[in-house]
Amino acid sequence: TLAIVLPNLIWQYRHDFISYHFLKYIHARDLRIGRGSAREFWLFQAITCANICALPFTIAGVISAWRSKRYRAIVIAFVITVLLFAFTKGRGYYTSAVYPPIVAFGAVAVTAWAAKLRPWLRRALVITWMTGIITAGLIASAELVPIATGGPLKAFALAHSGDLREEQGWDTFVQTIAHVRDTLTPAQRASLGVVTANYGEQGAVEVLGRSYGLPAPISLTNSAWLRGYPTPQPTTLIITGLNFDDANEEFTNCRLAAHVAYPPGLKNEESKYHPDIFLCGPPRLPWPAFWKKYQRFG
Repeated sequence: TLAIVLPNLIWQYRHDFISYHFLKYIHARDLRIGRGSAREFWLFQAITCANICALPFTIAGVISAWRSKRYRAIVIAFVITVLLFAFTKGRGYYTSAVYPPIVAFGAVAVTAWAAKLRPWLRRALVITWMTGIITAGLIASAELVPIATGGPLKAFALAHSGDLREEQGWDTFVQTIAHVRDTLTPAQRASLGVVTANYGEQGAVEVLGRSYGLPAPISLTNSAWLRGYPTPQPTTLIITGLNFDDANEEFTNCRLAAHVAYPPGLKNEESKYHPDIFLCGPPRLPWPAFWKKYQRFG
């Protein structure tokens, strides 16, 4: 285990254990906005991590594996993991990876138990469980997977999946940035940088911005912060993901450059909280001091 972990541990040491700071920030933010409650955590365990209709298999798996000296360690790892995240108020889905082996043990145990029942009762139980598991799986898939490009299935997915909503509108976002770039003078474009406030914006500019000839994004968020800032340092900056007051506090000579016209009805972080794009000068602090002060996690 130490040999496997050692390269990452050395990297963490050389980078001031940045993952610890990231996790500390994320956890504090979750507690601040009301995530991590006991009710939410245990609801995730029962409904999301194992499929609610497979909950009997989870319980049977814990009992069955505990009775086996050979596989008891799996139960110990399962229980400790769940209780550890519950005690530290982690997000409910953090434990999802420890459920498959326990559910598998439970399925074997329940199958052996069902084999001793009368045929009609065994068939009734199998039909009931399989119908429930497949139905719950289909509903989860309809919520989380973009199965359809339009119609009721797309509407259902967007209504129930915040993560899916966050995947929408990036083409419009990048097109708007490119439009702002095209309004600049040749001198401004020669010293242009695009500053993004979160990793979604960073990824959109980095991937989709290539076809528009946009420069690589400047991001202070998570591991992108380690890349540093461009050399030579840009003097004209397109700023995304901030409101005007925050942008004006960090950068000079800010003005509203564009409002991203997201698709009607789209409600996600970008459209609700920071749809405006600003054009600014350099940071108010020298770039090294600015980079050190405004490191972000998210």
